[in-house]
Parts: sequence; C-alpha cells; structure tokens
Amino acid sequence: MLEGLNANLRIMEKEDLPVLLEWDNNPEFMGEYEPFRQETRTELEKIYDNLQDAQWFFVEKKDGTKIGYVAHFLSAGETELGYFIVPSERSKGYVTEAIRIMVDYLFLSKDGVRIQAKADPENIASWKALEKAGFKKEGVLRKTFHCRGKWRDDCMYSILREEWKEPRILTKHFPMT
Repeated sequence: MLEGLNANLRIMEKEDLPVLLEWDNNPEFMGEYEPFRQETRTELEKIYDNLQDAQWFFVEKKDGTKIGYVAHFLSAGETELGYFIVPSERSKGYVTEAIRIMVDYLFLSKDGVRIQAKADPENIASWKALEKAGFKKEGVLRKTFHCRGKWRDDCMYSILREEWKEPRILTKHFPMT
C-alpha cells in the first residue's frame, strides 16, 4: 500500500475486478471524455492476466472506501499514467493526490527519467490535476481517438525526474507483492 495524506493507493488484485467492471460499464462514471465500452468480466480478467510492465491501484479514502483508480503502464517505451475518480468524489483533490503518490512511487522505485499522462483539452479538471501535481504541458495530439461520435484530441503532459527531486506526498510505502 502507498499512503498519502488523505488517500491511499492499494494495488488491485484479481478479486477486485468486479468493482472495476462496475465502474467501466457505467457511462455516468466514465464521463463524457472517455470511450464507453461494455466489458465482460472475462474480457477484464484477460486484460488483467496479460498485464506486463503495468500496475493498477485503487484510490481509497483513509477509511478504505474505493473511490477510483490510478494505473501506470508503458506506452511507446514511456511510463504513462491513467486515472479515474467516481463522480461523487471529483473536485475534492483525490486525483491530484493519487497522481502525486504515483509519481513519488515511480521515481523512488523505477529508473525512468519521465512520466507522462494525457488529458482531453476539454477535461479541465483532469489537466488541472496534472498541473497541480507538477506536470508540464508538452503539446496537443490531434484527433487521437473517437469517443461518443466525435474525434477527440489529447494534451500530452509530463514530469521529469529532475523536476521532481524528492517525495512530495508519499508518507509510507509498504512492500507490494
């Protein structure tokens, strides 16, 4: 488990997949900036079983309530983050804290020199969370995916190891199996 000030990140286990499945299959939860896809448990288990160089973590309140997830994975050789918070817990600082915890964890435990993330330019809350966590906007990737009948752009953000320097929010790092 990775402990922050107001939230913890707990590595997702296979038995946790029903929670993820419920969120992924709820268009209200996914919001207007993410493609909506109906996934089966079998499909999600196959994705989980084939994870390589990736980890998913639940974002949990201090009482253990699951309120979202943050993941890191390799994308074209670069470490990239993805994240999601349930609608009722958005705009409360949890995603910014989760991003900061993940950045601390990755720079403390991996050799990479940069971490990147993408945000829809219209998803103001998403890119503001990245900026609050120290990420810098690099540019716009035009028409990178089709979502709900329209082509969407992505803004590319990154943080470099030399910009990070030291842990900002990670208070405890428990060994993860």
